[in-house]
Amino acid sequence: MNIGIAYTLAPSLPCARDGGPVDRYEECDSPETVHAVADALLGLGHRPRLLGGGAEFLRAVLADPPELIFNMAEGAGTRAREAHVPAVAEMLGIPYTHSDPLTLAAALDKVIAKRLVTSHGLRSPAFAVVDHAGARVDLRFPVIAKPVAEGSSMGLSRTARVDDAVALNAEIDRLLEDYAQPVLIEEFCPGAEFTVGVLGTGDGAAVLGVMEIVPRGQAEAEFVYSIEAKRAGPDGADFHVPPDRPGELVARVADLALAAHRALGCRDVARIDVRVDGDGEPAFLEANPLPGMKPGWSDLVVLAERLGRPYPALVGAIVDGACARLGL
Repeated sequence: MNIGIAYTLAPSLPCARDGGPVDRYEECDSPETVHAVADALLGLGHRPRLLGGGAEFLRAVLADPPELIFNMAEGAGTRAREAHVPAVAEMLGIPYTHSDPLTLAAALDKVIAKRLVTSHGLRSPAFAVVDHAGARVDLRFPVIAKPVAEGSSMGLSRTARVDDAVALNAEIDRLLEDYAQPVLIEEFCPGAEFTVGVLGTGDGAAVLGVMEIVPRGQAEAEFVYSIEAKRAGPDGADFHVPPDRPGELVARVADLALAAHRALGCRDVARIDVRVDGDGEPAFLEANPLPGMKPGWSDLVVLAERLGRPYPALVGAIVDGACARLGL
């Protein structure tokens, strides 16, 4: 099959500016990741082609539409940026992998995602949204602050967990200055942190596996899976697959993640973040319907590899799921 790969590289971002937060390109794929996906597709017998993102993507699909788009494109500029490529694909009638524009836009906006998930009766931490420092927040400390519509832990610094209003206002000021968008404040979950890989769509979706993220050199009750911890990779945390936790708890984490995947309308693949709250219950944090695919590094890839599913098999499972869904 002729499969075009849509992606966003840091230099192609038209909204990039000098200065700004150090993690402003964190969502973007590296050329190495793009070529790893292409190599996996080639090894599976497909004919991969690099489409890029933005205007480059538009020119490529208008000139020569592929049979299928493997979509990794983060887009640029707005909270709907991850919806750009699939919206164009739908307009042109080109099949594509991963979720549709509505799900991608809703999942990137953490508040909308939480409202959708909780409307299905699923648990998530109490929260507030503020657009200025000093706003009254009726939540129990400690809390955690993060930008409303960023992915890949952008803005989620090691300073994000705060114990009082003074520290919270300083964090809100930082986030408003760097990311120019409202700030989500959540009651902090002090228990174990998990990320869950899900493959498939709707009733056919199934949990790939559950991975616990265990802090190094820090108490679990204070741990933030921050941008610093993620960039440190294996030096920032240990990854347990399966988690070294009671099977009943892991099953509840998996069930919550699968229900959130379905509630948000995720398709083909997603990675769902879950943490145990102060009452000992798993709680939904956020969903990533465009999970990172960096070989040997991204959480979904690490999870799959530790379950004995090598990189090409993971890429193949995403494509096969999309083809089954699309009838290709």
